[in-house]
Amino acid sequence: MARHHLFKQYSALAAVCFFWGTTYLGIRMALESFPPLALVSIRYILSGGILLAGAAIRGDYLPRGKELGAACFTGFFTICLGNGALVIAETFIPSGLAGLIITISPFWLVGMEALLPGGERLHAPTIGGMAVGLAGASLLFTPEGGTGINRAVLHGFLLLQLGMAGWSFGSIYQRRMVTKAHSIVTGATQQLAAGIIMAPFALLIHEHPIHLSARGLGALCYLVIFGSIVGYSAYVYAIDRLPVALVSIYPYANSVVAVFLGWLFYREKFGLREAAAMAVIFAGVTLVKLYSKKPVKSAL
Repeated sequence: MARHHLFKQYSALAAVCFFWGTTYLGIRMALESFPPLALVSIRYILSGGILLAGAAIRGDYLPRGKELGAACFTGFFTICLGNGALVIAETFIPSGLAGLIITISPFWLVGMEALLPGGERLHAPTIGGMAVGLAGASLLFTPEGGTGINRAVLHGFLLLQLGMAGWSFGSIYQRRMVTKAHSIVTGATQQLAAGIIMAPFALLIHEHPIHLSARGLGALCYLVIFGSIVGYSAYVYAIDRLPVALVSIYPYANSVVAVFLGWLFYREKFGLREAAAMAVIFAGVTLVKLYSKKPVKSAL
């Protein structure tokens, strides 16, 4: 039986769906040893450096000039803002809950696409779907049992909005970039650039010291290999070669994996309210996808 012509692209998306779901737990474990900004910096300096070293040894074309600047620019938004916000948010909220909140990221993709030149404008059904999804998200930090608003969840939620905005802008910019470099090499450049950009902030901002442990180091190694080298490379490959609407299904799969692993390893709470929020968010995102057209691809 002949291999499907999109086998590599779908395999990359499947890797994103699974491995990125496991990284929520990996981040929580790594935070037991590393402060947030240091974790982001170390993780991406290692993963980006390893990938670029391999590309150089193979003689692959490396971004330079404007291409290098664009890759660094994209890395700042997708990784420094996107992943950085997630890591900091996990100091406030459980890993499974962070994965659940990020399921509204397609709203940011749609919104960013509408703001950029050539993108589809927002219209009533899309806005309605976004409103439904956000109503579901609001269930996560509403008062429970007369205790008032859960401020830790609210802070985590707001941090993740910043991260999703940066991630969405960077992803769309990445998709519209014109470059001679392979998408995986471009992704490696983004990772190394983000790790270097984050390094001075990790050094200057007072955080708790690093407490090395076998568990923390193991989590860091997992994040470097499966979250960044495999996962991020698969993501930039898929976003370059598959429709945005298809690639944007990954937060759903990620949330299921993250919620299950958070419950399994940390017994994180997942009750009726969280299940209802998940169902409403998924319904809202489904409405947005039904009424959104395939975005127009153009060069930036």
